[in-house]
Amino acid sequence: MPDRIEAGTILCAVASTGGKVKLNKAEPEHLVPILHKLEESGATINTGKNYIILEAPKKLKNIEIKTMPYPGFPTDMQSVFASILTTAKGTSLIIENIFENRYKYVNELRKMGAKITVEGKICVIKGTRRLYGANVEATDLRGGASLIIAGLNAKGTTIVNNAKYILRGYENLDKKLNSLGANIELKNI
Repeated sequence: MPDRIEAGTILCAVASTGGKVKLNKAEPEHLVPILHKLEESGATINTGKNYIILEAPKKLKNIEIKTMPYPGFPTDMQSVFASILTTAKGTSLIIENIFENRYKYVNELRKMGAKITVEGKICVIKGTRRLYGANVEATDLRGGASLIIAGLNAKGTTIVNNAKYILRGYENLDKKLNSLGANIELKNI
């Protein structure tokens, strides 16, 4: 069975950089809430049996996300969406209804110029024109993935330390993103 979180992460990486991609061997019915939120943010989505095509606008729009148990919006995607919403038009909200303390990555996104505040289970993201490369720390698997996506969308070089967290949940994410035009290099793992 395809990994819906990995598929969603790749779709978000493409959406945040204004690109277009066709994911083969993806199960659209497993990604319904993710695809819905990408469409709501302005991406065009087309699906078929075992594939998803995403075409992103130049700039994403603000949205509101509430994490829920499956089949709702997955908590594992909220940090990735937070990353892509840092440069979206307007103010976005994420409400984390599953786990406490899921916003560890926020301080690292702030180092890159993100305008984010957290109060309890609510994360408020005010879209900014641009993120900037920085030296950041992955504190967990999904938060680390969000930093990679932020780095793809940032001006300058981003160094994501503690990549071991990311590598335990994504197989060859660097190679997959590089095949789409990214410039990711693994060092000192």
